[in-house]
Amino acid sequence: MEKFKTTPLALPGVVLIEPRLRRDDRGFSVNVYNAADFSSLGIRTVFVEDFTSFSGRNVVRGLHFQRAPHAQDKLVRCTKGEIFDVAVDCDPVSPTYGHHVSVRLNGDKQAMLYIPGKYAHGFCVVSDEAIVEYKLSDTYHAELVGGARFDDPFLDITWPVSEPILSEQDKSWAPLYHE
Repeated sequence: MEKFKTTPLALPGVVLIEPRLRRDDRGFSVNVYNAADFSSLGIRTVFVEDFTSFSGRNVVRGLHFQRAPHAQDKLVRCTKGEIFDVAVDCDPVSPTYGHHVSVRLNGDKQAMLYIPGKYAHGFCVVSDEAIVEYKLSDTYHAELVGGARFDDPFLDITWPVSEPILSEQDKSWAPLYHE
């Protein structure tokens, strides 16, 4: 039996990964990461850091990215609650510039989104609260952080929130340049 089901999404390299949950009357257990299994799926990223966030309903985090040479591949999983998760191509020379993919991740299914470091990432909490865990391929470098406005009309993302709660940094991102 396969440990993981994978679904490639519309942005090259972005993959939805669904682990096999073992459920019984006590709850469930799940293996969410195994380097050899991920390598067999074509994901050979070496993760060096784990990060966890806790947020309430309507919190939007993102859209964030970190520039080369410290771009961060991410493996994102909602362990509790539910989020609307988004990956965006913010590279103006890319053929998919301005395109995005979105999925809902939740604690019941434990699905993950693999996002190569060349894309921006963000999410919105759609449950009362959510815990989100990320595996990252590089550590944080403040001087290389970038972002895009979550509501940039060019990106045309239909966020499931009418009154988002944003950090000051996320409010300050400029819209992407586009012609």
